[in-house]
Amino acid sequence: MSLTKPPPQTAVDAPRPPGRQARRAVGLFAALLLLLLVLVLSLAVGARQLSPGEVWQGLTREGSPAWTVVHEMRLPRTLLGLLVGCALGLAGGVMQALTRNPLADPGLLGINAGASAAVASAITFFGVSSFDGYVWFALGGAAAVSAAVYAVGGGRGATPARLALAGSALNAALYSYVMAVMLLNAASLQQMRFWTVGSLASAQLDTVLKVLPFTVIGVLLALALAQPLNALALGEDSALALGARPGRVRAGAVVAVGLLCGAATAACGPIVFVGLLVPHLVRSITGPDLRWLLPYCAVLAPVLLLGADVLGRVLGRPGELQVGIVTAVLGGPLFLHFVRRPKAVRA
Repeated sequence: MSLTKPPPQTAVDAPRPPGRQARRAVGLFAALLLLLLVLVLSLAVGARQLSPGEVWQGLTREGSPAWTVVHEMRLPRTLLGLLVGCALGLAGGVMQALTRNPLADPGLLGINAGASAAVASAITFFGVSSFDGYVWFALGGAAAVSAAVYAVGGGRGATPARLALAGSALNAALYSYVMAVMLLNAASLQQMRFWTVGSLASAQLDTVLKVLPFTVIGVLLALALAQPLNALALGEDSALALGARPGRVRAGAVVAVGLLCGAATAACGPIVFVGLLVPHLVRSITGPDLRWLLPYCAVLAPVLLLGADVLGRVLGRPGELQVGIVTAVLGGPLFLHFVRRPKAVRA
């Protein structure tokens, strides 16, 4: 008979009821089906309505009447919305877990502001006028701010509060810089006005290919951090006992958020509420376990973003409303609704 007492199970390692795991799996499958439906709508809805049959012909039959509309206009836009939505959703989930703040979003660390400041500088001081030029400035600005926030926040000894404070300070300073540059330079104001709204309208396949590597690396890193971030949520001592290294976990989370937000902001401009709202919605379904929450975010955030883009095309006919405007209008009331639900906030 053993005299040793088995170690207590933690919230991370405790076995889950089989029924709950099955419901989560079924819910994730339903979310994938919903994403497929939104992808089809994104290809079909626009200035020219296409039936599902015409969408299929436009995807598979070169020379068909719908080929040009689908391949040159809607397919790049849909693929970019899929990537950007996935990136923002995962970044929001990781950001809220890292800072232990349910109101955190990808902009909290100043990463969106870093990308915007870099683009403003590229346009004003280097004469950059195309996406091919300033995408690298945006990614570089996001990476630089990620490193600065991590360093100012304490490096390997960074805490959630320090990271949030450092990010908020840099965010305010950088956006002040962007506003000053735009007001003092009319050309910068004109070029950045469309970009800062947040839009998928100018998407091209080349844009998708440029941001794809950064997004894939960020997605893989974020998903790999699910279990360590679960452990970190139990506290420093518990995380160490479970084999996680808090310093490395926080550094990895900052890198993941920097890659995801940098790529998304470079491609579409700063889009609000997606990274803030989706984790709240998902948390009410999955609970706080990031092993389920992050995959749900990766699927449902593109649903929200592409759905808002389709809605903007419908409401703005014969033109369209930019997706950044639609997410801002929809996001506020929806977010207030979820905040008023105590379970969603405490989860």
